[in-house]
Amino acid sequence: MKLMSGAQTQEMTLGFIGLGNMGLPIATNLLKAGYQLRVCNRTTQKAAPLVEAGAKLVSSPAETIEPGGIVFTMLADDAAVESVALSDPNLLDRFGGSGIHVSMSTIAPETARDLAEHHAKKGVAYLASPVIGRPDRAATGTLFLLLAGEGNAKQKVQPLLKVLGQRIFDFGEKPWIANTAKLIVNFNIVAAIESMAEAFTLAEKNGIPRAKMAELLSETLFSGVAYKGYGDHVARHEYEPAGFRLRLGWKDVRLVLQLAQETETPMPIGSLLRDRFLSALAKNRGDLDWSALALGASDDAGLTT
Repeated sequence: MKLMSGAQTQEMTLGFIGLGNMGLPIATNLLKAGYQLRVCNRTTQKAAPLVEAGAKLVSSPAETIEPGGIVFTMLADDAAVESVALSDPNLLDRFGGSGIHVSMSTIAPETARDLAEHHAKKGVAYLASPVIGRPDRAATGTLFLLLAGEGNAKQKVQPLLKVLGQRIFDFGEKPWIANTAKLIVNFNIVAAIESMAEAFTLAEKNGIPRAKMAELLSETLFSGVAYKGYGDHVARHEYEPAGFRLRLGWKDVRLVLQLAQETETPMPIGSLLRDRFLSALAKNRGDLDWSALALGASDDAGLTT
């Protein structure tokens, strides 16, 4: 990797941990941009495309780290991030008293706060950079990226993040604020899915094709990414393959409701979404795309899909 500091250029190898539906295309774009990568994933076979393109596969998260280096993690949930960052008491020592950990996962703000404090004790900067976008956007480098953490560290990773997305939203010096913002974004997405589900179901029961209603909304007053991106899936009840599994969406809504409870913030729509997710999970829909939440409105209306 090349980091510019005045007229000086420092080269190092990036670490990347977590090669799931989002991590793999993100790591691929870093590799395509000319950066060297050490990669680690629980299922090693998923690293094969990156290894063929020149990345080095290592057997443990610690091996992705070099002194003063930068490591990205894109992991499924709080437990997965903590298992990497906290399970090995010597892992952060590999940074040699400096370096940067960029966590791209959607996790609880409290978890991010704990991780930031843990990293600071070892002299390692912890940045939160959760992303907005599905795997197709990750593959094309058109994600939106949230970013929060120590200023100098953010400046160093900016060139890397620009490879991955079309815009970076800076939320200041506290990493957990970026995670809070990402949870709020995800809440709005699932609220839009529920709204479309109810609207399309009402249309269907009154003689208007679901797809026609989706077209009307997305081409007029509701032309945003959520309505255009999810409207067709909801209209046609097409939820496979899953870009983001419903089970993971439930994790995010659960975190939203936890944060709301901690801050005494009523969220009536959040309570409805909680029940929609629980119903979907009870019906074995957890591995469908999270937009399959929309099936709940059709179920309630007595419509078969």
